Amino acid sequence: MARTLALDAEVVEGYLRDGAVVLRGALNARELARLEEGIEYNLAHLSPLALVASEADDPGRFVEDFCTWQDNAAYREVLQQSALPHVAAQLMQSREVRLYHDHLLVKEPGTRQPTPWHQDQPYYNVSGRQNVSFWIPVDPVPLPSTLRFVAGSHEGTWYMPRTFRDQQAKWFPEGALAELPAIDNQPDEFRQLAWALEPGDCVAFHMLSLHASSGVGPAQRRRVFSARYLGQDARHAPRPWRTSPPFAGLADRLGDGAPLDDPMFPLVWPGR
Repeated sequence: MARTLALDAEVVEGYLRDGAVVLRGALNARELARLEEGIEYNLAHLSPLALVASEADDPGRFVEDFCTWQDNAAYREVLQQSALPHVAAQLMQSREVRLYHDHLLVKEPGTRQPTPWHQDQPYYNVSGRQNVSFWIPVDPVPLPSTLRFVAGSHEGTWYMPRTFRDQQAKWFPEGALAELPAIDNQPDEFRQLAWALEPGDCVAFHMLSLHASSGVGPAQRRRVFSARYLGQDARHAPRPWRTSPPFAGLADRLGDGAPLDDPMFPLVWPGR
């Protein structure tokens, strides 16, 4: 049973307006310790979906992994029993919450590989407006290394998703979506949000919110866990290509536009 945590109305309003909001102390000390255990277990038992997202000559290392909650007891505990499902229900304005997937993002000390501006939802196999991602560090994250967002971008254009290292379009045909503008060169047009974070804090953001981050300093380790949830309007949107992450066999069980009622996406906050 998920722990409850009532949000102030202005936090929910900020999420709906800007597509990103900071949540201070969202995880308690026990949950944070369990999450750190889960991350270290994950790093020692990387899945077949894991990848190194930094270049070979990078002095650090940027490691990602996906969809390992079923084999990681600490992840399952945090994803299902912390306040995250209840918080997700409030932010999404949804009576029901399903777990979508987990995503590990670790930048070891000295990693210079940035995470370029992008939206998440174009990489995914889901449609619908009710969704939320939690970006949860277990290490302090100073402002220069934190996640940055373009306020209100979740309400606008879908931009072409490209691979981070070589900028290839693998998910949509060239020209199918708008190309990403030069966000950092137009601060007046693209208002940015960013928060320094302490362990236990997190940021919540919509899957269409444009976001990016920089590398980390030579003495800084940035271990981050992303928890992603879907609301009651989420529907399966099968793609003719490999999504990121992929969900093997799902298209054989769910048709286009079907509710995501599947063991891969367990209900973690019941309807009321």
